[in-house]
Amino acid sequence: MDNANPANTSDGLKVGIAQIAPVWLNREQTIVKVVSHVIQAAEQECQLVAFGEALVPGYPFWIERTDSARFNSPVQKELHAHYLSQAIQIEAGDLQPICDAASEHQIAVVVGCIERAPDRGGHSLYCSLVYVDQQGIIQSVHRKLMPTYEERLTWAIGDGHGLRVHSLGPFTVGALNCWENWMPLARASLQALGEDLHIAAWPGSIRNTEDITRFVAKEGRSFVMSASALMRKEDFPAETPHLERILENSSGFLADGGSCIAGPDGEWIVEPVVEEESLIVATLNHSLVRAERQNFDPAGHYARPDVIRLHVNRERQGVLTLDDHTESD
Repeated sequence: MDNANPANTSDGLKVGIAQIAPVWLNREQTIVKVVSHVIQAAEQECQLVAFGEALVPGYPFWIERTDSARFNSPVQKELHAHYLSQAIQIEAGDLQPICDAASEHQIAVVVGCIERAPDRGGHSLYCSLVYVDQQGIIQSVHRKLMPTYEERLTWAIGDGHGLRVHSLGPFTVGALNCWENWMPLARASLQALGEDLHIAAWPGSIRNTEDITRFVAKEGRSFVMSASALMRKEDFPAETPHLERILENSSGFLADGGSCIAGPDGEWIVEPVVEEESLIVATLNHSLVRAERQNFDPAGHYARPDVIRLHVNRERQGVLTLDDHTESD
């Protein structure tokens, strides 16, 4: 799907959203699928491609379907152990195939991952958004600040270390996970860093994207790409633990997509796409950002830092500080 706006060379950025289903809870096969869509986007001359929240290795759909709040449940322990085994360890090079594809094809990638973080012991999971630049270098890893509702039964609380933006062509790109996009101060932190292309990553639901995408775009006078995943009953691999129990409480689409793009005036560039795997492509024109900032610039002439300021702690949160000084030191 291609919906291109006219743009001159200096103002234009061609972007893609890969609305796909994971090979659920299979890290390696899902990464293979991601890489194939990175290449497809590059072949369509995209300079950036975005994927949904928690895509690698998948969103924890079992939680609301298998009595997950029951304490010390053997079923929940088994599912969580399986989830851990398929999660991403960035330091181990799990994302290297995506980085290699980004480098080879000179395309930036934003991808949602479930991160098994060794700096927090290696056995807790974080819902992370990873930004890979056009040279294939991971520039930021943003751990979701607050998992939503039942997600807290499997994901840990993140920190502000990844609240960062990245230059890409004429744009400054930032990203948030799912309901973080409802958090005014999280949005404000990226706006204050100069964001004018915002990526909102979702597990996949038009009920979220059809309203907030246009609102965030108009509030920030920025382009907003809502990147959603897809999940159908047939997308669950046969070897999934407790598959029968998960599916008996599931209907058609567990995640119906809803990926879309809004312009800085809040109008649709691409309306929400539902119930289909699709590579959505559009060319964004930065001059539209500059035009809309004429009457409202949330971190610029319309801010009042003498009255209201935001403090952001970007320190990576940990439980251990080592001081290994010896007498010889």
